[in-house]
Parts: sequence; C-alpha cells; structure tokens
Amino acid sequence: MLLNYFKIALRNLLRHKLFSFINIFGLAVGLACCLLIALFIFQELSYDTYHANANRIYRVGRSFNGDDVPSLQLANIAPPFGPLLKNDFPAVEEATRLLQHKAVIAVSPQKFFTEENVFFAEPSFFKIFTVLLRSGTPQTALSEPNTILLTEKLVAKYFPKQNPIGQFVRLDNKVTLKVTGVFKDFPVNSHFHPNFLVSFSTLQDSTLFGRENLANFSINRFTTYLLVPPQYNVAPISAQLPAFLDRHIEYQNTRPSSYNNLFLQKLTDIHLHSHLDTELEPNGDSQQVYLFGVIALFILLIACINFMNLSTARSSLRAKEIGVRKVMGASQGKLMVQFLSESLLFVFIAVLLAVVLTNAALPLMNKLTGKELYFNPENGWLAAGVVLGLALLVGLVAGSYPALYLSSFQPVKVLKGKIVPLNRSVSLRKALVVLQFAISVVLVVSTAVVYKQLSYLQDKTLGLNKDYIVTLPYVPSLSARYQAFRNELLANNTVTQVARSIEAPSERLLNSWGEMGIASGGTYKEASVSFEFLGIDPSFVPTYKIKILAGRNFSEAYPTDSTKAFLLNESGVKALGFKSPQQALGSTIDYGDRQAKVVGVLSDFHFESMHQKIKPLLFMIPASSDFRYLSVKLAGADLKSGMAQLEKTWKQFLPDYPFEYAFLDQKFGRLYAAEQRQGLLFTLFAGMAILIACLGLFGLATFATEQRTKEIGIRKVLGASIGSIVALLSKDFLKLVLLANLLAWPIAWYGMHRWLQDFAYRTPLSWSTFGLATLLAVVIAVLTVSFQAIKAAIANPVEALRNE
Repeated sequence: MLLNYFKIALRNLLRHKLFSFINIFGLAVGLACCLLIALFIFQELSYDTYHANANRIYRVGRSFNGDDVPSLQLANIAPPFGPLLKNDFPAVEEATRLLQHKAVIAVSPQKFFTEENVFFAEPSFFKIFTVLLRSGTPQTALSEPNTILLTEKLVAKYFPKQNPIGQFVRLDNKVTLKVTGVFKDFPVNSHFHPNFLVSFSTLQDSTLFGRENLANFSINRFTTYLLVPPQYNVAPISAQLPAFLDRHIEYQNTRPSSYNNLFLQKLTDIHLHSHLDTELEPNGDSQQVYLFGVIALFILLIACINFMNLSTARSSLRAKEIGVRKVMGASQGKLMVQFLSESLLFVFIAVLLAVVLTNAALPLMNKLTGKELYFNPENGWLAAGVVLGLALLVGLVAGSYPALYLSSFQPVKVLKGKIVPLNRSVSLRKALVVLQFAISVVLVVSTAVVYKQLSYLQDKTLGLNKDYIVTLPYVPSLSARYQAFRNELLANNTVTQVARSIEAPSERLLNSWGEMGIASGGTYKEASVSFEFLGIDPSFVPTYKIKILAGRNFSEAYPTDSTKAFLLNESGVKALGFKSPQQALGSTIDYGDRQAKVVGVLSDFHFESMHQKIKPLLFMIPASSDFRYLSVKLAGADLKSGMAQLEKTWKQFLPDYPFEYAFLDQKFGRLYAAEQRQGLLFTLFAGMAILIACLGLFGLATFATEQRTKEIGIRKVLGASIGSIVALLSKDFLKLVLLANLLAWPIAWYGMHRWLQDFAYRTPLSWSTFGLATLLAVVIAVLTVSFQAIKAAIANPVEALRNE
C-alpha cells in the first residue's frame, strides 16, 4: 500500500513539474535559511558553556553613580578585590584575576610582533576555567614570576620547528619571560581569547605595573572571576557586597558603597547580556539573536505558505481521482494517508536540497556574520533536527487540509462534475498570500532602515577631522627623543601634524567617577560627576581641527599647562553647572591629586561610536610616559610618500618595534561593522523571502490563469484587449499585496523603532521608507503575475475554445 502511495506521489510530482519545482525549491530555500540562522543562534547561545564549571563561574563588575549622573558600569575591577573576596566569603572556592595587555613580544632583536591579547593570569586560572595544556602542568605553569604560556597557533609563529618549552621571549623590551607551557587555542564561543598567559606575579616588576599598584582600589583594569559551589545561590554574596566595600575602602566623609558597588555576572550570561565598559572583547546581543530567530521563522513561514497555497489550489484538480477511488472502495482514512504521504515526500526532497544549499552557503554566511559556523555533532544534529521537525510539521499541516477536504467528497457528485472549490479554500489562499507578503514587506522596510541608519552614521559630522590621519601605538621609550622624532616627520611636507594622546579617536575612553571641587567667582562647591578623561598634548586639537569655543588650547608657551591647566568640552561645561563656555574659563577644578584652571572649552565631538552619547570630557596633559597613541596627519596630495616618510622615520628612531598603523577613517568604519553585517544579512534574507513569496505568487497566478483559460478565450473573441485581460488577471493579486503592506507597516515601525533605540544618534523613521517598500512589493508582484497574464492574453483563443 505504501509503495502504491509513493508511486502515485512520484507520478504527480513529475506530471506537474512547474508546481513541483516551486513547492520543493521554495521550501528548500526557506529551510536552508532557517538552518543557517539556527547554526548562528546555537553558537551564540553556546558561549562559554564548554567550561566544566561554566554554571559555577561569576565575573565581578564595578559600578559608579552620583547625583543626577548616569551610572558607570565596568567589567573590570581593582586588583585588591579578588583575594579579599575569596578571604571574606567562605562560599567562594577560588578567585582569579586577569589583566589584558597589548604588548610587543620579541624572540630576538630582528623578530618581534605586536600582540593584542596578552593576559597576566594567576595560577588559579586553571582551577576555574577549562584550559587544555599541550605542554606544561597547570600546577606550576604560572606559579613563578617571568613565565609565559602561548597558544598552539603561535608556536609556529615564534618557534617554527622548535620545542618552545624553555625558550625565552622579551615583553615590551622590559622583562625576559621563560616559556613554561603551550595551551590549546580558546574556541570561537569564548568571550575572551588569550594568545599568551603571563604569570601574574610578573606584574610586581615596577617597570610593568608595580607592587604598590596591585594594592590600589582605584585602578579598575583587572577582570576578576569567582568559583562557587554547584547550585549555589549567589544572592547572599551580592547582598553583602556594599558592606564589603565599606569594610575595606577608606573614604572621607562618606561610605564607599554610597557612590560605587560591586556586582556579579554569571559567566554564561556575559556574551549576550553584558554590554559594560571595559569588556575584554565585543559581545553579542540577545536582541540580535531574537531578531534573527524571528527572521528564520518568517522565512520558513513564507515557504510553508507557498507549500500550503499550491497544495490547496491543486486539490480541486484531483476531485475526479478521489471520486473513482471512493467508488473502488477507498476509505476516507486511506485517502488522507495518501495525501499526507505525498506532502511528506515533497518535504523529504526539500530537506535534502536544503542541506546541500546550507553547505554551499556556509562560507558566505561566515563572511557576513564574522563567525566560524560549521556543522559538528553538537550543533549540526540539533539544528538539523529542529529544521527537520519543522519540515515534517509543514508536510503534515500542508497535506491535512486537502486530505480532509477532498476525502470528504461524495463520489456521485464528483463524477457528475458538480463539485466546485469551496469559498473557504479560496479565502484561505488569499489570507496566506497577504500574510507572506506582509512578512516580506517587514523585512524590506527593516533592511531599508538599517542602511539608512548606517548612511546617517557615516555622513554625520563628527566634530573632528578624521581624513588622512594615521594612528600608531606610542612607545614610552620614544619620550626622551620625541621632539627630534616629531621634527623629523614635519621636515617633510607630506606630514602636516603630529600629536600624542592616551587614547585615539574611535577607541573607548576611560570613564571615571568622583568628587570634583569647583572654585569659581569666589565660591567653592563639590559635585558628584561622571567624566571621561583624555590625556593629550598641545598638538592634538589642531591635528584633529577641533573647534575652540572659548579660551585657548594647551600651549608649550605656558609650561605650567602640564600640571595646572584643564580643557573641557561643551557637555563638561553643562555637567559642572556653568551656563556658558565663557563662564567656565578661569574656574579651578580640584580632582584627585591635580588642581588646575580651565583655560579653554572645546566644542563637542564624537570620540567614540555613535551608539554612545557625547559625555562630559576633561582634557589634561599627562606624563610623557603615559601616552599610548600617536596621531600623524598626512598631506592628502601624496599619501604614498607620506606613509613612506612615516615608516622611514619610525624605523630610524624605533628599530626594535614593529611599524603598525591604522587609518582613522577605517577605524571609525569598523565601529559599525556589526551593523554593516546586520544590513547585509537583512538584505540577503529579505531577498530570499521575496524570492520565495514571488515563487508562490507565480505558481498561484499560473494556476488561476489555467483555470480561466476558456474565459480569456471568450473575452478575446468578444474584443477584449491584451491590456484589459492582463489587468483582469492581476488586480486580485494586487489588492492582496496592498493589503499586506497596510498590515506590515505598524509591525515594521515598531520593530525598527526598538532597534534604533540602541543608537544615541539616529535617523528618523520616515514614511518615504515605507512608501518605497510598498512600491517595491507592488512592482515585484505585478511583474510576477503579469508574466503569466500576458502569456495567457496573447495566446490564440481558438486553442482555448476548440474543446467546447
């Protein structure tokens, strides 16, 4: 019996090739898109779960808050907290501290590299995290000062064809480290990826960090993790953290817990739910996971709608077949099984094709997402199982309606030709067409808004000039010869400005909270404020062409500027309560160990991404050794010669350091890389959704045209024009598409309004975007339907009427 059902299903598949292709290909594309997104979602949800103790690990963060000042949330805390937390809370089994560092690692004077992910780590690191050592032992690898471990990948880079154990490397040309181990590279789904692990005790070297700084409660640069017992509720620890702070930190006239606090974050929540300052790496976003999950369901739903529409449309063509089978003794149950088996055969073929399409599209998906998605026993079978389950559900649902409807026909009426399609079947098809085009329009509008926002970000004035500026890491050993270095660069007319700063534009600024004393007009007051601080030299402002609103820039003509002068931005002036930039001039700000006058006010400018609002900013001249970046302004007429001069001068003054640079405009562009990838993905999936919807519309138009062949023939004989016939066949579908747009608009508006809230500066949602999406949907629908309508309109009416 089952073999007979299979033969009938196969014959129907081959007899109606166009409908079969639309059904199978549309469903396969939908399943492939769903499978690709499922792989992405499973990887995002799997971050840090590979650690054996994943559910027992918590990261400690620190928050600062003041009166009428936004809270500052840090992923890093001060170095003394780790040991103190382990000592004060018996439930804490282990604590470990990490310090992320960008360093120059040298094997020899001729072989050195700048490495981003160098981490100083305590021996307890191996007790908390699952790290596979290829060489060395966890108990001793980080127990001694001046020792280092590196990843398998970097062994070939630093010690090709050598045993790295026992070899020596130089860190920042300051300390020599002995290689005591090699560890396996951290997997993709880790929220941080160390390339080197240096023993934490090495930081006691005063040239690197210093013993006294390890006891400083104000240096919030250390990532700290705690290990607690299984199934332990950390709420009691969290409740005691304010008292813990008050017990260990001394502060004048107030309790430390009144202005700052510590908080705990579960390790497995960090990637998708943590967006703090000083994250080790950019994290994912739970909203993006939900968004792409919805898109996957949308696309699959559109494919399913096609499947159901074409199944119900073709059902009436088989009425006589059902009548004959019933006369021959077939029961309603057997007929239902037959129809369901045919649907499942279509689905099975579509699933096989979907797997092939998914494998072919994985490289493109990886490029667009910046991930390394692949099938493995963990995510591959799970993703495939989910999609296969959905596909089987589709097959059963799509086959159930025609099975129930057709198997209920009375054979006598069917064989007399008295059965006509029920109105509810037509209404269902129309409702499904409206639904799938509404989904397509939502995706089109979303894509348009994403690209409009990206264009807005790229075109918005930053308040500083980023053109032809190259940034390089500042080497502290250059300080003694900096003027000679700068003069050498400026001697060539291809370089117009050179400046130093602690951070370069597009980098995250250092936030700080504290009590500021402000003396102005003979009065003195204290204010709790949250500021961003930037150390710059006098050349920074002219290099970036930042506008001075009041007063002056730092100047070498005023030697006391290095210790007795501040600059503010406009937001800083407002935060301190001044009514105008001019009013702030001459006021004295007392902060930390520095008391200085405000000598100038700069216009607000975007130093960071436009995800963040411009914050109050305080400028000062730091010690020469504290600078971390060089900014070199090139003459735009000859960039090649300017870069050659820059490289030549660098190698002349810093032969032991690699020449590594970045153009500032490219760095700013990378701030929105996630949004750019998101825009590309939206475009891809919106295109797939429209393609699948159009396939379904094409199939329905073809079916409708075939059903009205004789009507079209009669109309042509009676003088109807081709245009009127095309309009007749198209208008019903056009009405459905216009209705779909009306339903899609509020959904798209709400979704994009929520998405834009992630940006402090955003483009408005304009009706023109929705109008263009509607126009696009209408044009695509008309072109799709018109193809079949024109074909029917130009056909010879004799062919349509000769059987009458």
